[in-house]
Amino acid sequence: MAENSKRFIYEVEPAKPEKDGVPSMGAVYRNNYAKDGFPQPPNGMDTCWDIFRISTEKYPNNPMLGHRETVNGKAGKYVWLTYKEVYDTVIKLGNAIRHTGVGEAGRCGIFGANCPEWVMSMEACNAHGLYCVPLYDTLGAGAVEFIICHAEVTIAFVEEKKISELLKTLQNTSKYLKTLVSFGNVTPEQKEEVEKFGLKIYGWNDFLQLGGDTKYELVKKEKTDICTIMYTSGTTGDPKGVLLSNESIVTMVIGVISFLDSAKEKLRANDVYLSYLPLAHIFDRVIEEAIIAHGGKIGFWRGDIKYLLEDIAALQPTIFCAVPRVLDRIYSGLQEKLRAGSLLKRKLFGFAYSSKFNSMKKGTSHSEAAPIFDKIVFNKVKEALGGKVRLILSGAAPLATHVETFLRVVACCYVIQGYGLTETCAGTFASVPNELQMLGTVGPPVPNVDVCLESVPDMGYDALASTPRGEVCIRGKTLFSGYFKREDLTKEVLVDGWFHTGDVGEWQPDGSLKIIDRKKNIFKLSQGEYVAVENLENIYGLCSAIDSIWVYGNSLQSYLVGVANPNKGALERWAEANDIHEDFESLCVNPKAKEYIREELSKIGKEKKLRGFEIMKAVHLDPIPFDIERDLLTPTYKKKRPQMLKYYQNVVDEMYKTASK
Repeated sequence: MAENSKRFIYEVEPAKPEKDGVPSMGAVYRNNYAKDGFPQPPNGMDTCWDIFRISTEKYPNNPMLGHRETVNGKAGKYVWLTYKEVYDTVIKLGNAIRHTGVGEAGRCGIFGANCPEWVMSMEACNAHGLYCVPLYDTLGAGAVEFIICHAEVTIAFVEEKKISELLKTLQNTSKYLKTLVSFGNVTPEQKEEVEKFGLKIYGWNDFLQLGGDTKYELVKKEKTDICTIMYTSGTTGDPKGVLLSNESIVTMVIGVISFLDSAKEKLRANDVYLSYLPLAHIFDRVIEEAIIAHGGKIGFWRGDIKYLLEDIAALQPTIFCAVPRVLDRIYSGLQEKLRAGSLLKRKLFGFAYSSKFNSMKKGTSHSEAAPIFDKIVFNKVKEALGGKVRLILSGAAPLATHVETFLRVVACCYVIQGYGLTETCAGTFASVPNELQMLGTVGPPVPNVDVCLESVPDMGYDALASTPRGEVCIRGKTLFSGYFKREDLTKEVLVDGWFHTGDVGEWQPDGSLKIIDRKKNIFKLSQGEYVAVENLENIYGLCSAIDSIWVYGNSLQSYLVGVANPNKGALERWAEANDIHEDFESLCVNPKAKEYIREELSKIGKEKKLRGFEIMKAVHLDPIPFDIERDLLTPTYKKKRPQMLKYYQNVVDEMYKTASK
């Protein structure tokens, strides 16, 4: 790499050429901030329980967990439990769990939207060395039943409105499941149904009294003990249970804290975090652990996306985490408001945007780039996020460069894009504030892992080239301990201490990493040409006329087709300009509209110098965004390609039939 790569990373091991059929591996790199060694947790902080215990000792009266009270049927202000109050409830909860006969290494399921009871149930698991097993139905039909049986869950905490869903699984899960605990109340009918299968069910308050005056000793826990089994939303097959130890989570939390310290954005005891991304995913779990480590406040949403902005306004968070899907919606909403505004307002916004962006490109921090415009133009964007956000973290999927750029300018706070997997305990890379050249990348590694690229010859990616490209491989204490009951799958991805992510990355001259492809999402067309489909979707995604796209091809065909979610505003403006008066759904089946979108996509493809066979010959327009409900996306919004093909098979067949004429 170029010399200035040493600005953010440094080499710890030299590259290894191909040998005995093993692909070549590029140099091993580490974050510059870790030149003197990886940051270590404070003495005594060996487990997730220690994170909470130490903070309770330091900040007993700090507000910890908050929810909105209901006044006359309406959501009111946030009310809070202090660290000491939460600790006392967790001790009662742990005693009750132990009273039911569940002991160390027992499996405890948690099923429901984020709420104070979710976190307290998790902490009770941490206190007594139980495996916390998040249950979530967005993994697909039957996932909850599969996880309970696969993990052999014996006790489950469940949100009130999810109880009926859990009861449907008892026919098969009752051989493992013995106790259910509602986050709220239990109806007589539910109790009767549960008892048919020989189980017991308790309301939250009743369960807290179950342990009585008995005080069970907290189990001595080790770093290497498993803390949680998180089931991944794999795009094919059954969910995989990722075993995460105390050490992997604590190491990642310390890495996140060190990264923010190095970026001069330290977490503080007065930080406020909105908990709405699922705690069943490691991204939110790690961030919440980091907030707890600093004695910060965690406020919970009401569990309904319709009220998310209201909850944000009421809570006024300082730290906001999001998946790209949420940030895309924020971006689209702002763009629509801009287009609906007067010419004068649009011109003022455009001038302010250009002025601030140009200043930021010269290295000026976002807070100093255009303070006057922040007050008179961009302040409304900040207010929409509660008015106090200083840090937006995006993860779980790639954030479009144009969205990231826009938000970095108008949100009046730092916008950081990260990359990681459940197997790496979330954020392994993170972009650096005030470094605009990192737009479109996931930044350098966080300061607690080693990273290298392995060549992928079949795809033409060479880790030893002047611009190194290859499969991203990660090494360090943050790595998972294996897939539960799937040693075969573990051996496939963990080789000589390196976790093979399956993602293809490209080192940038400054030492940040750009994810450019997915190793397995490659297929051959009938003329023998290989197509890296995710790379194409990233390029076509730059087209402003669409919101999302799925590209398809196979070895029986010589060209590609696709399904796109058109941008409603863009398509309606095209229709108006062409004197076409139809609603959005009708436009999506209009042949002229399809051709318009296909031509727009072709323009982007040609601009980016795609080869002829990479230009789609036909496109279908779906007015309904790709979603989890139709099983087209994973909970982290990655495309489920086999399911996409199954769902759109008739559409694909028709496109190939029509386009070949």
